Amino acid sequence: MANSAGSRKRARQAETRRQHNASLRSMTRTYMKKVVSAIEAGDKEAAQAAFTVAAPAMDSAASKGIFHKNKVARHKSRLNAQIKAL
Repeated sequence: MANSAGSRKRARQAETRRQHNASLRSMTRTYMKKVVSAIEAGDKEAAQAAFTVAAPAMDSAASKGIFHKNKVARHKSRLNAQIKAL
């Protein structure tokens, strides 16, 4: 356990940040899953609507360092290609 006051504070801040990042990561993954489920159902309009909501959330998570920017770009590209193929 942290001994000095400064290290105790850093431990508190790290835990707060970890929880916030986990929340954003989970939220973004949920948006992505909604797009995938709409694609699997064959509903192009719902998939496009879900993708419109998911894309900014994915970009925001990438800019905050929660996901790598190339991973986000890859997922957006693949999801958009699947929507267009419907």
